[in-house]
Amino acid sequence: MMPHESVHTVQSYEQELEQLRSLVNQMGGLVERQVAQAITAVVEHDEVAALDAPEMDPQVDELERETEALVIRLLALRAPMAGDLREVVVALKISGDLERIGDCAASIARRAMRNELLSCPISLTGLHSMGRLVQENLRRTIDAMDQRDPELARLVWHSDTAVDELYVSLFRELVTYMMEDPRNIGPCAHLLFIAKNLERIGDHATNISERVYYAVTGNILPIVRPRGKTFD
Repeated sequence: MMPHESVHTVQSYEQELEQLRSLVNQMGGLVERQVAQAITAVVEHDEVAALDAPEMDPQVDELERETEALVIRLLALRAPMAGDLREVVVALKISGDLERIGDCAASIARRAMRNELLSCPISLTGLHSMGRLVQENLRRTIDAMDQRDPELARLVWHSDTAVDELYVSLFRELVTYMMEDPRNIGPCAHLLFIAKNLERIGDHATNISERVYYAVTGNILPIVRPRGKTFD
């Protein structure tokens, strides 16, 4: 039988690992909501959603700080090994990606209520399609993270190709609108920034899926990611 102090130490260590998982999962839930609200703000001109997304940013930032502090504590005092070490290090990297996703969502939401977009005559169908796909990939990424599911993580990794292709298609469509009528330059410029932020969210979701796959399996997905259409 282990000495009482050793049992206590092991229990405390497991509790800290669980706390780390909880912090990252809380971040994931918040940024998933941020992204949903940001996309709603753009495609539905929803002022409440536009205000809600940026207001969650301080919570996400605080969770990232708590995650970083706990990771440092675990590395310094617990000296995790093998799978635990991968999980701890990956949690730090994932929290950084989640924080950046939150920043992108806040940026999208802040542009959503610009006057140029509220009176924009341009169809938002393409942007809506891209937003839904990015949302779906992010949801699956967070599920993979929560369930420690490497196959779901690999699926998200492959799905980023479709996001890239939608971004390129949307970029070309918006540039065409700007060339046809100078009055479209203002709203299209905002839509281009929004599309780019969606593409970045997709990239960060892919980063997280790679990290989840590595944490669970110990293997690294290929360095060269699947890519969709690129600009000629």
